[in-house]
Amino acid sequence: MEDDKNLSRRAFVRLCVGTGAAVTTNPRLLANTPAPLRPTESVALVNQSGTPVRAGDLVPGETYVFNYPYVSTPCFLIELGRPTETVSGLETEDGRRYFCKGGVGPERSVVAFSAICAHRMSYPTKDISFISYRHEEVRFTDLDRKSVRKEQVIYCCSEGSVYDPAEGGRVLGGPAPQPLAAVDLTCSEDGAISACGTYGGDMFDRFFEGFGFQLSLIHGTAGFREPASETSVVVPLEEYTRNQRTC
Repeated sequence: MEDDKNLSRRAFVRLCVGTGAAVTTNPRLLANTPAPLRPTESVALVNQSGTPVRAGDLVPGETYVFNYPYVSTPCFLIELGRPTETVSGLETEDGRRYFCKGGVGPERSVVAFSAICAHRMSYPTKDISFISYRHEEVRFTDLDRKSVRKEQVIYCCSEGSVYDPAEGGRVLGGPAPQPLAAVDLTCSEDGAISACGTYGGDMFDRFFEGFGFQLSLIHGTAGFREPASETSVVVPLEEYTRNQRTC
């Protein structure tokens, strides 16, 4: 009987190993694996005095920045001024499909995204930001290489990647290989906003590898990898960075 149990265990292990290898080597299987919501501890968004940020406090067209899901990874908080719905059919660089649930607040118009560009990881720093939300109409080259105009986009001037915050961060133009990672927000009855997870293809490990030295100068050698905890301060981008470059 014990031999039978050991044989069953060995067979189960072989099955798990074989399945894992098949998924790793077969892109079709990987593409059918969803990119799940990655939940985190709920982090309340607050202003610089520690007061909760409420949906009604946000100005349409303003770009706000907060750090999440780590203390060193910036995100954009945006009041689009119009409702957004759940967006499906989004896809990560490695072929996993996922959805983004849309905005929060009374009008479902408040959204948040990682501010790390999905191409070469340009991100807002204290000195300069090449990536920002553009509420006004801007011109860019779309994925069909046509010159188009569109308002309410996230535009990275470093390499020309453009994203649609009303469509889950979907790529509209430029070389970005996947949408911006979206932040899962919740909104309480009194309008207070919290972050509690991310959707899509995050680039945080790659970001730490590429910019670890710069981040360690600000947050300490190990501190830049610390998860955001309890609260994260929201500030306008114009206060977060000294030089906001637009294109």
